[in-house]
Amino acid sequence: MIRITPLILAVALFMENMDSTVIATSLPAIAADIGTSPIALKLALTSYFVSLAIFIPISGWMADRYGSTTIFRIAIAVFVVGSIACAFSNSLETFVVSRFLQGLGGSMMTPVARLVLLRSTPRNELVNAMAWLTVPALIGPLTGPPIGGFLTTYLTWHWIFWINVPIGILGILLATRFLPRSELRSDRPVDMAGFVLTSIAFAGIIFGLSVISLPAIPIGWGFSAVALGAAAALIYYRHAKRSAHPLLDLRLFENRYFRTAMIGGLFFRIGIGAFPFLMPLMLQLTFGLTPFESGLTTFVAAFGAIISKFFAERVYARFGFPRTLMFTSLIGCVFLAINGFFTPATNHYLLMFALFIGGLMRSFFFTGVNVFGYADLDDTQASQGTAIAAVTQQISVALGVAVAGGILEAATMIRGGPLDLADFHIAWFIVAGIAVFSTFAFMRLPPDAGANVSGHRVKPIEKAEAVA
Repeated sequence: MIRITPLILAVALFMENMDSTVIATSLPAIAADIGTSPIALKLALTSYFVSLAIFIPISGWMADRYGSTTIFRIAIAVFVVGSIACAFSNSLETFVVSRFLQGLGGSMMTPVARLVLLRSTPRNELVNAMAWLTVPALIGPLTGPPIGGFLTTYLTWHWIFWINVPIGILGILLATRFLPRSELRSDRPVDMAGFVLTSIAFAGIIFGLSVISLPAIPIGWGFSAVALGAAAALIYYRHAKRSAHPLLDLRLFENRYFRTAMIGGLFFRIGIGAFPFLMPLMLQLTFGLTPFESGLTTFVAAFGAIISKFFAERVYARFGFPRTLMFTSLIGCVFLAINGFFTPATNHYLLMFALFIGGLMRSFFFTGVNVFGYADLDDTQASQGTAIAAVTQQISVALGVAVAGGILEAATMIRGGPLDLADFHIAWFIVAGIAVFSTFAFMRLPPDAGANVSGHRVKPIEKAEAVA
């Protein structure tokens, strides 16, 4: 059961993570077919992320009320229905609505999958199980562009959605057969006021950041949406402090391990969130690679993510969470910054080796930080934790793209010309500088932090140094 559960969850998450980026290379073909422009069609990308932002916060309550395995199966079904609707779309309006429906399914898949894993896996086996679950989140965005380009080039764009149907059906069948059925369930009432406020807050922030980074409508709308979202978030903060059953229980941030994991993960994901945006653009616009060649080049990072799975459990058991998270976040940031030194004259194999090491470090980091955040949470808090973690992840990735896009936009405005390689180099250095703050988040932790999960045994001399 321990081995099959993360594999089933990983298949569904790979589908969701890949689909969030797969249409990027297919926008021109889709736009031409349904009679709109690629710029306008970016609203479909935005509608997907807005849907995630609206419904992720309520995923914890849904899982507690109806059972996480049940909600996970329903989420896959909704995602498949949304995929079919996308394939049949014949206008901008129907495509945007279909992507929103897909986002509704996707919003439940990631947090609920983590919840299923937390509740079905013994704590001492959680690092190994989470390693499997982390892989699709890392390789999905990397495989999306080349798969989308291949299917659009050699078949039609419709196939980037049709392939979700057999995968989704298989996922539902496997979940029904193998995932646990007996679960803790709660009768706590739904926080409707909180749902409205979080919907406005997170949808406003995600929508605004998407418009700022990929302007399909006037950029002023983006800043206004972010301001509205921030105001709603502040109101929700005051509401959550007074509510007996808040939709997202912010008291979880009183837990040191959870708070550290969220803060450290936030900064690191800002840098990593910029990677799928910056790297393909740099390779295509300044290196002269085709979209397919660019996708094959960046795909090497996925091999690093896969390889890390086989060593993650032993590494965290040997060195513990604090030291491993500090090291992998620091080296991961170094290899983000290294991208700022690449030029078309750089040996292509050296570039791919750097992407491989970067992917390896990112995978080690995310495997650990996704487990460490729940080290001190019990099963009754897990649903809240997974929902908060998923929201934080979406916002940090959107921030990464917005920061990278803003840097490139500012560079072209200042120079008054098209993008050149120097603009990308500056962007890499800045996002790496932001991401490195994640390293500091783990410095003040005791060496045995999360040892009940990692299995790390601290030597007496280390304990004495920590106390001192």
